[in-house]
Amino acid sequence: MTETISSKNSAAKFLKLDERGRRALESLAPRLQELCSVNPESVPVMEAKTSALTDSVIAELPVIKGEDLESVFSRARKVAKAWVATDIRERKRLVLAFVDTVLANRDAILDVIQWENGKSRGSAFEEVYDVVLNSRFYAKHAAKMLRSKRVPGAMPGLTHTQINYIPKGVVGIISPWNYPFNLAASDAIAAIMAGNAIVLKPDSQTPFSALVVKSLMERAGLPKDLFQVVIGAGRELGTPMIELSNYMMFTGSSATGRSIAERAGKNLIGCSAELGGKNAMIIRADAPIDRAVAGAVKACFSSSGQLCISIERLFVHRDIWDEFVPKFVAQVKKMNLDASMDWKADIGPLINDSQVEKVTEHINDAVAKGAKVLAGGRLVPEVSKRAFLPTVLEGVTPDMQVFGEETFGPLVSLYKFDTDEQALSLVNDTNYGLNSAIWSGDVKIAQSMALRVEAGTVNINDGYAAAWGSIHAPSGGFKDSGLSHRHGEEGIVKYTDVQTVATQRLMPIGAPKLLGEKVWANLLHSYLKVQQRFDL
Repeated sequence: MTETISSKNSAAKFLKLDERGRRALESLAPRLQELCSVNPESVPVMEAKTSALTDSVIAELPVIKGEDLESVFSRARKVAKAWVATDIRERKRLVLAFVDTVLANRDAILDVIQWENGKSRGSAFEEVYDVVLNSRFYAKHAAKMLRSKRVPGAMPGLTHTQINYIPKGVVGIISPWNYPFNLAASDAIAAIMAGNAIVLKPDSQTPFSALVVKSLMERAGLPKDLFQVVIGAGRELGTPMIELSNYMMFTGSSATGRSIAERAGKNLIGCSAELGGKNAMIIRADAPIDRAVAGAVKACFSSSGQLCISIERLFVHRDIWDEFVPKFVAQVKKMNLDASMDWKADIGPLINDSQVEKVTEHINDAVAKGAKVLAGGRLVPEVSKRAFLPTVLEGVTPDMQVFGEETFGPLVSLYKFDTDEQALSLVNDTNYGLNSAIWSGDVKIAQSMALRVEAGTVNINDGYAAAWGSIHAPSGGFKDSGLSHRHGEEGIVKYTDVQTVATQRLMPIGAPKLLGEKVWANLLHSYLKVQQRFDL
């Protein structure tokens, strides 16, 4: 009887969530199918897309075939020619208008993100916050970053040399399901401010946030086909997107990123990729323990651990192990796991059955080989069929899958260490190098250690937000964790071709007839010796 009542209560709850999600989506993107770019001469196949939160069908969308992408890119190339001629001050005005539409529709956007992805509201808000932060940053700073720059020429006073930044043209973006609003918008905004058009393929599981981005961009006044969204599987659209794009931006697994980079290389186009990670956090003996506990919980379990920069390996100094670990485990056990759209849940359901299977496989393999579950370790079906408790493992060894493989779920492994040298060795013992963190009461020591961490971002006394939110600085990965960067000047210049224009004045570079080659060469040689002697 209890199970029946629970099932009825869940059904009623999910029905209300569906109604709320549908209202939000209709208010943001009332013409869903029209927002999907297709070939008007082909009849698209309609495909139902479901909610990770409630398992109900959200809507049917038109799926495009790879052979039909040419028509989409043709429209993109056409609008790109007009957009590149648009004054950058006008681009700024339109992007800031987009920011206004995002801010004005925050709650509805959060509802849509949660409805299709299942994450907690706090994690969904991080997406909206990041989009606003990035959009404002590039709107305000793009003109300075992309302004033509004069540099010293071949002959001082006689050679005027200038660096120009020419938009690539059409940028192809393949965005993931874990941050469907943020990574659909933020990468695109940088490319748009640089003067490019966008063709975006969101993950097939979470297309609605991307369609909301498109709808809000058009509502803000951006040209209709400047940002296009195509719906379809990566295996169908990936290769033709690379063939048709002038630059590729990808966020996802290292295996897929390597394949995309290889194909982009064959086409001699640029590629940027943020890939997987087995991110680590070091808790030194002098760390502020209560702050470190709270920071570690957030770093490990934000977005249900389905975050590229989340922490999956936690290294705790032996001297504070007996104090830190019980406090950490206690806080993990207090986390509120729920399928909801309110602010009370700390963690939401996983995106799909495959993620549940991956997390379960890593836990079962570790336990079978001697690891101990300190918290979590199981599904909570009364919440939802993919609601997985945040899980902490102890006693993980190199023969276990979870030791080196990325889990991408609510699972962290704890390890003891004795010295900073040992901790750094353990942290760097991976093919990945995306994000890391160090907690310490001595910031100078932590900063010194950070220089030896083989990762693109290192947070001191924080888990990931400090580095990720520092958008003036580049964010990327070492080793198998990525190519190029997003954020900072690097995050917009990558969407341009760098051109050098050198204008020679008064006299050509070469020996004047009156001097001859020998005398000219000797004069240049003397000039170089003077430069070297006086460090000019």
